[in-house]
Amino acid sequence: MCFGMGGMRTAGDLVARAQMEKKLRIHEAKAYVAKKLDVDVMTLSDEYAMTELRKKLDIGLIIALTGTAKGLAAKARIAQICDFKINSVARFFEKTAVH
Repeated sequence: MCFGMGGMRTAGDLVARAQMEKKLRIHEAKAYVAKKLDVDVMTLSDEYAMTELRKKLDIGLIIALTGTAKGLAAKARIAQICDFKINSVARFFEKTAVH
């Protein structure tokens, strides 16, 4: 669990990354992620709404479903949508020259 937000079940993983990478306090990080996902802050902790949003944006789910992004593909989508620098994604793009 990340700050009581449910980790990948909701948006806790994204909020934690925003806090660490952007050096934001928790309320600022929640607002940042909510803005990037185009939802309100309350939606970030709604498990059903976030599962549907994660499916729609293809940014990974707690249970891998056929046809949805997993692993590095999900991380790449998260990096793109939330403007995060994720080292494994950056290294992958450098080594493969794919953008």
